[in-house]
Amino acid sequence: MPGKVFFSVSMSLDGFIAPGSLGDLMGQQWMELQRWIFPQRFFRENLKLGGGGEEGRDNDIVRETFERTGASVMGKRMFDAGEQMWPEEAPFHTPVFVVTHEKRDPWERPGGTTFHFVNDGIESALDQAREAAGDRDVRIAGGGATILEYVNAGLIDEFSIALSPVLFGSGIRLFEGVDADRVALEPVRAEPTQRTTHLTYTVRER
Repeated sequence: MPGKVFFSVSMSLDGFIAPGSLGDLMGQQWMELQRWIFPQRFFRENLKLGGGGEEGRDNDIVRETFERTGASVMGKRMFDAGEQMWPEEAPFHTPVFVVTHEKRDPWERPGGTTFHFVNDGIESALDQAREAAGDRDVRIAGGGATILEYVNAGLIDEFSIALSPVLFGSGIRLFEGVDADRVALEPVRAEPTQRTTHLTYTVRER
């Protein structure tokens, strides 16, 4: 059986997952939003940030999310930002399918990540990601607009939010423009930790 299609993001208490401007990525608010993940041992090892790091439930969730993912899908905005910030050995270590309007040859990086550029829509990108993932899951990596497209198309099975104790006030809201008449949620679990609260839901048609 094919795996699930899911997304997993950090979100502020007022519903934002990123600043509105690419220039503000890695700024103070974004760093506060992601503060829970930076000390985790698995995260540090995956991005080759050095030894050490915390172990515990937060670290387990980061590792479990990585291990379940057989391929990822992302939008062009996220790729453009990441292309500048990721290390040479990009942190996915699986195929990544970038939804774009451009034609571009695959971009292979050290460590097992190859970016494939898909210019015929989100369903084509997902079909290719499913095939690449095999029996593992497909992660819709972001950004917010791409996640929303998949939610509104009824193509998401499950999602997780790390609810961070920070307020943005403005930026990119996770569910701005969601088709609420179509989407219904079922709670799976809520796990508070010292740094964040992990919320998981399954998605079904209303």
